[in-house]
Order: sequence, then structure tokens, then C-alpha cells
Amino acid sequence: MKILGILGAHRNDGATAMMLDAVLGGVKAPNETETIYLEDYNFKPDTRDQRDPVLDELEAKMLASDIWVIAAPTYWGALSGEMKNFFDCMRQRLVRFDHEGGTHPDRFKDKHYLSLTNCYASPIENWVTGVTDQAFRTIDKVMSAAGIIKIHELVLTNTWGLEALPEAKARECQKWGNRLNTKIKKDDSTMKRYIQLFFMVALMALLTMGIQVVFHLTPTTGFWLHYASFVFIFYVLLAAILHFFTVVKHRRR
Repeated sequence: MKILGILGAHRNDGATAMMLDAVLGGVKAPNETETIYLEDYNFKPDTRDQRDPVLDELEAKMLASDIWVIAAPTYWGALSGEMKNFFDCMRQRLVRFDHEGGTHPDRFKDKHYLSLTNCYASPIENWVTGVTDQAFRTIDKVMSAAGIIKIHELVLTNTWGLEALPEAKARECQKWGNRLNTKIKKDDSTMKRYIQLFFMVALMALLTMGIQVVFHLTPTTGFWLHYASFVFIFYVLLAAILHFFTVVKHRRR
């Protein structure tokens, strides 16, 4: 396999580069690694009449790779401009557009990616306010549109004045780099999500019935009153658990 690191930062020796180096350092032979430092490439969007030759070169490297390690810092609560500019310029190559402007996966479909970002905020601040959330969401949105399957994401906090990766984070990055050595199945976990959703709904139904019994909200007569109370309680519980899994639990440390 070939693992391609894509570094979208203003420095090639900063915190983001250190994270990327640690991940790629965990990759062992015969697997190969290569790093693209976007600052070294003067690319621009394609026009109607001409394709950008620099994007041709970058696209060829991406097509020849099985896994992308996308590394970009979080600035002002969003993905770095260097990486975002790269995604913008590559948009017509990453996906196929239909006659209505809709996007569809194309040549990169079923490749895999690991995403890395970092910020100055503390772990607690990032967990509470989600400083790095938008950076990951942008990466995920682009990759999802291109049909590329997510492996994992790693975040580093407290990077102001950082000169070396903390040992725990270095080990974590190397661990995930080591996991890239194993052939990854082309699986987007769709079935797993359906199973999780089934059990989530089943649990909410059970809790709803329990609340109706405990608080005597189950009338002996009146089907519609029974139904209305069930639906109300059910969706309040479902909204709470969805909020936990999509917002609270998803905060990155």
C-alpha cells in the first residue's frame, strides 16, 4: 500500500507536521509513504479551456495512493486556508458533477483517509466549545462527497509554543500510523450504523413505556391519548440521546 500525507499548514516543521511525521513514522515496509507540502505547489483552479498542470501532478499522486493522511491546523475555529484552498481548487477533480450541479463520487471512491488537526486551545476548552470541530467537518464533507472512507481523526491541543509532540500524543499518532499497515476493508460502516440505530430506537421505546408506567401516563381508555403521550416522551428521549452522540460526545480532546 501507499500512504500519502497531505500537509496544509504554513510551516513544514510545526505541530501539524510533527503529527503527520509521527503517523507516517508508524508505517512499515513494504508499505510506502510520501508527503505533499501544499506550500511547495503553486496550484490554481482549472478553467474551461485549460487544466492546471500542478493539479495534474497532485491528482496523480492522490490516485496512486491507497490512504490519505490529511493534516491541517485549525485557525479561527476552521480549517486552515491552505488546505481549504486545495480542496476548492480540486473540487472538479474530487467529484463528478451532474447536469444539475449535484456531486457524485468518482475516481477516488473507496480510498481511505485519516485526518489530523490542532489548535492553541486547551483540551477542556476544545471539548466544551468544539474549537476543532469545524475543521474536521470540512474535511469529512469533502471526503464524503468524493466517496472516501474515514479511518479516524486525531487532534492536538495546547500547541502555542510547542517544540515537540507530547509523548502520549506521539504514541497515539504512531499507533494509528501502525494501523495503516494492515489492509483496510472498503467498508463505510453503513450496516453498523443501521444496527446502532435499531438498538437506539428499541431502547427509547422501552424507556418511554417505562416512564408511562412509573408516572401513570398510560390511560386505561383512549387510544389517541396513549399514543400522543408515547410519541411525545419517545421523541424527547430520542432528541436527548441524538444530541449527546452528535454534539456532546463528538467534542474532540
